[in-house]
Formats: sequence, C-alpha cells, structure tokens
Amino acid sequence: MASFPNRPVPNRAIQRTCVNCSLSELCVPVGLDPADMERLDQLVERQPPLESGAHLCRVGERFTTLFAVRSGCFKSYRMDSEGRERVLAFHLPGELIGLDAIYPGVYQSNVVALDMGGVCALPYSDLSRLASQIPRLQEQIFRLLSKDLSAYAWLAGDYSAEERVAGFLLDLSNRYRERGYSDRVFNLAMPRRDIANYLRLATETVSRVITRFERESLIHTERREVSLLDLDGLNERANHCLQALG
Repeated sequence: MASFPNRPVPNRAIQRTCVNCSLSELCVPVGLDPADMERLDQLVERQPPLESGAHLCRVGERFTTLFAVRSGCFKSYRMDSEGRERVLAFHLPGELIGLDAIYPGVYQSNVVALDMGGVCALPYSDLSRLASQIPRLQEQIFRLLSKDLSAYAWLAGDYSAEERVAGFLLDLSNRYRERGYSDRVFNLAMPRRDIANYLRLATETVSRVITRFERESLIHTERREVSLLDLDGLNERANHCLQALG
C-alpha cells in the first residue's frame, strides 16, 4: 500500500490527556473512573495538527487505528465507479473516525481535514484488549458503534429538500450544543457543494432552500457563518426527518 505524506505520525509530545480534555464526556473515556481513564490515556497517541486538505486515511488502507477528533472538522468520502465523489459524513470534535473499518479490516472511506484539525489516535488492537478488561469502556465503544450506524440512516429516507437542509442544520446545532458551543451561531467548515453532495441534492437546490429560509427569517448567513434565528420554524420544516435523526 502506498504511503501518503499528509498522514500524521504519532507524537506523544503533544500534551493533552484524556483526563483534562474538554471532549472526554463525548468521546471514548465517558463514564470511566480515574484509574481506568489513566490506562486508556497510556495508549492514546496524540497527533500533530493536520492542515486543510490533508488526508487522515484512505480507502483500502489496512485498518489499525481509530481516530478521535480533537479539533476542526473532517469529511469522509468515497469515489464511485464513475469517478464521482460521494460525501458520507462530517466529523466534529469528540467523534470517532474509522468505526466502519473494524469488520473488513480496511478503511472504508477517505477522510480529509476541511480546516486545521487535530486527532487522537487509538490503536485498535490495544483498545480492544483494554475494553475486554474494562466493561464500561466496552459498553461505550458499542454505544458509539450504534450511534455511528444510526447517524446516517436518515439520508436514505424519502425527504424533501427543505426537510433535508433543515434537518442538517438542526443536527449540526445539536452536535455543537453537546460540545459546549453555540447551537444558534456556528461556522460551516464544509463548502456548500459538499453539503449538497452529503444531502444527495444539487448544489443549486441547497442554495435555493437556504435563500428561502433566509427570506422567511429562519436563518441568516454571512459567508460560512450561519445563524439559526427560528428553531421552531426549522423544526417544522424538518418534519419527520427529525425522528430519523433521533
């Protein structure tokens, strides 16, 4: 397998432990006592920052590591048989990357940084061994696997463009709120064409829906910053899509 120079290398000199990480309640360590947290911290490899456009992993590479997003935003995508990109997911701080690679043993998507980002690497063989000794850690991994599977199921639903765009914005709002950020004003690290690709819509359709939402005073956009002005109105637009989002 070819090597990729943009892929980070382990660097234990970057000092941020699981104990003092602000994302520990969203990531793998949630619910662990201090002693077990310390055992987990010993196997975590903190990576140097990745610049925008740098790849974390690529389709077909041998799976050895799960990645926990520490900062920034990452995009998972694949190329179809006709060479077209298919966006699969956007990963925010506190979320795991690589869960879908556990069974086949190879990474199932290309993962690229959309802005300056950082990750913690968790060697899977070590993590699996530790999880067999710490039931709460094993439960957390299963929970994250389940959450990862359900996070994208809503895209298969028969939803309108308005429902999809509203659901996407509300999903981001909820995820940012979980991380202690504003759930009403946030930056979209992903370009509009990636949002459209992810929602399985044309870029022009997404732009029209966003313009309509602005005209109806549901949202306001300024470059990549979006302000959610009317959460109730967006919830009405999202309709049944919200049930699939959980």
